[in-house]
Amino acid sequence: MSISRTPFLRSASWLGMASFVAVLVLALQPVQAQSQLRTVIGHVLNAQNQPLQKAVVHLKNTRTLAIKTYITEADGSYRFSALASNVDYEIYAEHNGDRSDTKTLSAFDNRTQLTVTLKIKGEK
Repeated sequence: MSISRTPFLRSASWLGMASFVAVLVLALQPVQAQSQLRTVIGHVLNAQNQPLQKAVVHLKNTRTLAIKTYITEADGSYRFSALASNVDYEIYAEHNGDRSDTKTLSAFDNRTQLTVTLKIKGEK
């Protein structure tokens, strides 16, 4: 009398493959969340809360130390897009020799769009 093991091996093989696929899917989820990009928008204002045209906004990646700059529009607005979500950034503005406080954008903040108003107090 011969005992056939092929149905057992087929089900064990299928179970192993299903487990592998489940682990793979779970392993890829954090990578997808980290690869999500974010955008920072905002305005640069003077001490009287008026928009500052042609202010220079500096955005520093604290991991690579790379700096991006943006010259504000007539309404004082600026925009940085395609920013890594797993990196901290520092942002500040300069205008006619005066400078705003530096603000930190944390990697722990999971919003995809951040709004940051930068105020230059020395401006009149």
